[in-house]
Amino acid sequence: MTKARLATVWLAGCSGCHMSFLDLDEWLLELADLADIVYSPVGSDQKLYPENVDIALVEGGVANTDNLELLQRVRANTRILVSFGDCAITANIPGMRNMLRGSDPVLRRAYLELADASGQMPQAPGIVPELLERVLPVHELVPVEVYLPGCPPPAERIRAALEPLLRGELPQLSGSDQIRFG
Repeated sequence: MTKARLATVWLAGCSGCHMSFLDLDEWLLELADLADIVYSPVGSDQKLYPENVDIALVEGGVANTDNLELLQRVRANTRILVSFGDCAITANIPGMRNMLRGSDPVLRRAYLELADASGQMPQAPGIVPELLERVLPVHELVPVEVYLPGCPPPAERIRAALEPLLRGELPQLSGSDQIRFG
């Protein structure tokens, strides 16, 4: 039996979904028998997102050009994309900056209005990724096969989604304990 190729991706979010993934505790050992983790911010040296990924858990909203580029590469190279957590599904907390209506007001507020007298706008093209005008949920930019809500989703919910995916089935998440936001 060939192992599934699993990836986890972190965009604009707090990494709480990845911390909840680590809360799978001993089941991570079982997961290691079923899947190779080929890309992850947790314990992976892989710098570029690989090809031929079976399942990707994508955490966070899409807030800047680096997030967008990575998400597009993930979608192009992944069979099943999972919107992993409330930020990926709704933009959640990172999306609160959308109330300021654009990247320029966000940057001015952060770097000039709230700064001391030496405040200045960041200017480092190619080093500091440009903010998108709005933080977007993953599904507004690419197709998504599975939505896994929660802030963060509890480990039990992550397992309930991964087990069927690893068998080649879509999870049937239902009931308040499996589909609750927050």
